[in-house]
Amino acid sequence: MGKSNLLGVWGEALAAEYLRKKHYEILAAGYRSRFGEIDLIVKNKKFLVFVEVKLRKTGDFAKAMEYVDRRKQDKIRITASMYLSQNPTNLQPRFDVVEIYAPEGTATRKPQIHHMEDAFQ
Repeated sequence: MGKSNLLGVWGEALAAEYLRKKHYEILAAGYRSRFGEIDLIVKNKKFLVFVEVKLRKTGDFAKAMEYVDRRKQDKIRITASMYLSQNPTNLQPRFDVVEIYAPEGTATRKPQIHHMEDAFQ
């Protein structure tokens, strides 16, 4: 596994732990379809949430959310539709982005985590 893959797994684990503390249940991590991947799929009492995790060293150049462009959103939407077709639910679907800023990578002691609910439609 390459360094960027390790960082991605670490970032997704941080996001999952953060969401667990906010009373979300983790249903899937790294859900893949032929159209794309969803980093985390979680739920709470009202929502089934498809989460894109963005890990960056800093937000100086651009906010992590800005890397979730229209094309990426479309891939996530299509993959979410496939998940829902295989896993029907009465919960309201929602798309969130979790930004993680870790200046020293995995050595960062207190990464900054920002959770944007309903980040795109």
